[in-house]
Amino acid sequence: MNGKLVAGFIVVVALLAGVAMYWLQEYAYYETVSFKPGDEIELTPLSGPPEAIPVANLQGIDANSSPLRFRACFTTTLDQATLTDGFKVYAGAVPLVAPSWFDCFDTGKITAALASGEAIAFLSKADVAPQIDSVVAVFPDGHAYAWHQVKPGIDVNTGAEQ
Repeated sequence: MNGKLVAGFIVVVALLAGVAMYWLQEYAYYETVSFKPGDEIELTPLSGPPEAIPVANLQGIDANSSPLRFRACFTTTLDQATLTDGFKVYAGAVPLVAPSWFDCFDTGKITAALASGEAIAFLSKADVAPQIDSVVAVFPDGHAYAWHQVKPGIDVNTGAEQ
């Protein structure tokens, strides 16, 4: 009988730990970002410092627990040709998975569009945190997505260049 109690206790503790881990990854720490003047979406031109671009329907989330938790969805009136002519294209863009409840950010769709060339990634800001860049992907219809990612070529475990 004692073995069943101990096994039951272990199972209950494991279930509670699993639920807590899920909640911490999906909900804890995230906050809705309220974009104010000075917090605009920016892109880095071919020369010079980042500059704000026109956006509408801006939604974003972030967390102060990690610089990699930022995600945003928006639309822009600038077309891909204009952006490509004036701003730095970002090679190696890989959007990170957003929490399931932030449904405007579809990582699979963005990744597939970047791979096919439908969407183009641009450098928003370099080094928003050590070895972390801010990236914006723009679709032909003006829908765009922003996130932070580890610079391409950086080992995420050691922080050293590969």
